[in-house]
Amino acid sequence: MSSTTELSLRDRQIGNLERMLHLNKEGTADLTLASKNEEIIWKVLILDQKSRAIISSVLRVNDLLRCGITIHPLISSRRSPLPDVPVIYFVEPTIENILLIIDDLNNDKYEDFYINFTSTLNRELLEEFAKRVSLSGKSNKIKQVYDQYLDFIVTEPNLFSLDSPLIFSKFNNPSTNEDEIHKIADKIADGLLATIITLGNIPIIRCPRNGPAELVSGQLDSKLRDYLSNSRNYQSIQQRPVLIILDRNIDLASMFSHSWIYQCMVSDVFELKRNTIKINDDKTKSYDVDPKDFFWNKNSQLPFPDAVESADTELQLYKKDAQELTNRTGITSLQDIDPNSNNTTNIQQAVDALPELTARKTTLDMHMDVLASLLKELEAKSLDKFFEIEQNFNDPKIQNQFLEILKTDSKKDNSIDKLRTFLILNLLCDNLSSQFINQCKEIFSSKYPDLNMNGFNYILKFKEILNLSKNISLTDNTNHTSSLEDNSALFNGLSSKLYGLTEGRITEGLSSLATGLKKLLPDKQNLPITNVVEAIMDPNNASNNSIQLTDDYLYLDPKSRGGHSKPPKRQSYSESIVFVIGGGNYLEYQNLTEWSNQPNRTKKSIIYGSTDIVTANEFLNEISNLGSLE
Repeated sequence: MSSTTELSLRDRQIGNLERMLHLNKEGTADLTLASKNEEIIWKVLILDQKSRAIISSVLRVNDLLRCGITIHPLISSRRSPLPDVPVIYFVEPTIENILLIIDDLNNDKYEDFYINFTSTLNRELLEEFAKRVSLSGKSNKIKQVYDQYLDFIVTEPNLFSLDSPLIFSKFNNPSTNEDEIHKIADKIADGLLATIITLGNIPIIRCPRNGPAELVSGQLDSKLRDYLSNSRNYQSIQQRPVLIILDRNIDLASMFSHSWIYQCMVSDVFELKRNTIKINDDKTKSYDVDPKDFFWNKNSQLPFPDAVESADTELQLYKKDAQELTNRTGITSLQDIDPNSNNTTNIQQAVDALPELTARKTTLDMHMDVLASLLKELEAKSLDKFFEIEQNFNDPKIQNQFLEILKTDSKKDNSIDKLRTFLILNLLCDNLSSQFINQCKEIFSSKYPDLNMNGFNYILKFKEILNLSKNISLTDNTNHTSSLEDNSALFNGLSSKLYGLTEGRITEGLSSLATGLKKLLPDKQNLPITNVVEAIMDPNNASNNSIQLTDDYLYLDPKSRGGHSKPPKRQSYSESIVFVIGGGNYLEYQNLTEWSNQPNRTKKSIIYGSTDIVTANEFLNEISNLGSLE
């Protein structure tokens, strides 16, 4: 079994999906590479909402065609019979889906039935399914029934989600009863089980005591033990990874942050769901981010100024390559190339190169538009100001700066952005005076009377009950040396250039602009979650505060005999899965990835996941609803 460092989680999920689409046979997923003697089997793929979300995040229509899939309707839709065509079902194991499959079987809607469930079919449903197949008298049509263990969504190479929203609310709502809590924990454990089986290596489990993380860890430990007892060949000889399961309460401030990272800004300012970017500007635009998107793969986790600079560089490179191609062929434009011409070798070379150049241009055009739209929003809402304040929250001048921003109007309503920064200051600053807090509340009340402040009420209660000082101490602020005076002067000098950029002029002077913007970047620092991961994976380089905290974490080894846990021991790990119960975000994913690739240190492999990847505004809505219950 290969190490998790050789293939990303996304690579593994794609491989498993493509194998399923080839009727669970090993071999190439590319029909163009298939043996000439092997007949292509064209199939129908039947999905439900859950499985469609899983597949659409990593495969496109062309990928399905390569795997012999002609159509892929929802199981609940009206479907025409295709009695001479085999069908693959990829659906959740529910009684509703089973009844629909049996109905298709009884009506001979397809030729052969290949049935795949996103997760384990429990015994009760399996017996019901077997009974109904037997009563149909058509069991010969059922060729396969598989548990695929693919009940999770991958959007980045090593980022996954269980697509389970509002988990933070459910775990922190006093009205959620004990049965509901255990059902939620069981579902989360099932999703983690699927992820672990896909990765192919049973991890050590570490988690804090008392709370959702311990509950989920215990259930997952039990499920892994059951799985191992039924899996004869599941033996791993390489070093095992560590699965670190955490509660969202470890760090709420990061959930509200304004980030300067390209990917994080896209998610925050627009909408980034299942690799689709939705921009609500003058008109709504949607862009699909293909897993093969070269620009996104290189720049999504870089600071916004670097992404802007890279876009300019890539565009100039494209123009240079296109010009060289046209020069060789003697034509003036790529549009003048005749694909049917065979006059010269150069023309043929141009025809061969055209698809790659066209794809590059399409990708660059997309990112140019996204970057230009981000610049517009940056100007309209003064988003740079919030980033600046959050990065320098310990500076004595910050409170006065924030009060001025609160009083200042922007071109577009940024009241939510102001509230988010206000929550961060309350979470991270120990020296906020009651006078300052009251001043802020008065401004919010007078300027934004309709703004929901229940989130602020929840944060106050949260701090009072949980005493956040322990978690706040995880954030090492000793390296926070960025100067507010330098940054504000830079902003004043750059604002006219920055905000003057429009979609049509995005490439003008970007090199010098991006160089200036880079001065805004703070010194690199770990988020609280990254400090916890460092303490467990690399204790020799971690801070004492982090190690003391994680030494008390539970240690569960699903492969051990005679006991579920043993005293935690400090050891180094090269691979880990970090999972947050109650919502995660791209900022934590980026911060962990950056830490794992530090220069002059052994590279670590980290997979980051959560019950759901949520935006700051979505999480604010969650705590506002909780705050209204107080």
